[in-house]
Formats: sequence, structure tokens, C-alpha cells
Amino acid sequence: MQWKKSPDNLVKFITERMADEECEPRKMFGFPCYFINGNMFIGLHQDHLVLRLSDKDKKDAMTKNKEVKVFEPMPGCKMGQYIVVPERIYTSKPAFDPLLVKSMKYASSLPAKEKKKRTSK
Repeated sequence: MQWKKSPDNLVKFITERMADEECEPRKMFGFPCYFINGNMFIGLHQDHLVLRLSDKDKKDAMTKNKEVKVFEPMPGCKMGQYIVVPERIYTSKPAFDPLLVKSMKYASSLPAKEKKKRTSK
């Protein structure tokens, strides 16, 4: 399956928005993503902005806005803790910032992932 590249304006948005946050930028499947203690909490996938939330926060977000959906990178492959945030929300600081804070707090609460050691061949 070939995924399309994220639009430049979306890459610029997430890069600028995350510049002042204490997190680690990395790419996942070629898309910009951000991690706390090795746990991804925000990222891009094609033309979507994706956030990781606790079950309660995910349910609240989806109840408050019917456009918020569970992230499904491939048909039938839902990633339960991740939601797709519509442009209308992520471009509104009052709507987006509380979700981002919840996502960062949730990722911070998860056990830190150990970095995998690279093996030489």
C-alpha cells in the first residue's frame, strides 16, 4: 500500500506547534511524529493529524465532535488509542490545545519505552 505524503502546510503546522514542547521528534512510516518517554502522542499520517488519548478522553472528544474518528491507517486496522483530529479543530487554538495537553499527559503517564539496541550484522 502506497501512502501519500502529508501536505506541506500540515507538516509546517505540526513542526511549529511542537517546537516549544519537551518531546522527541521522529518519523514513523515517513511521517513526522512526536514522542514522550518513547511513547508517541501526536503525529501525521497522510493528510491527517493524529492524537493519542486515554479511553476516557477519546470518548469525550468523539462525543463532543462527531467529526473526530478513531484512527484507521488501513481499512479494518483501527488503532484504538488514536483519533483523527479534523482541521477545523487543530486550527482552533482553544479547541486543539486542551486535546494536545491531554495527549501529552497521557503519553507521560505511560511506562517509558526502552530504546532498542541496534545489532551489527
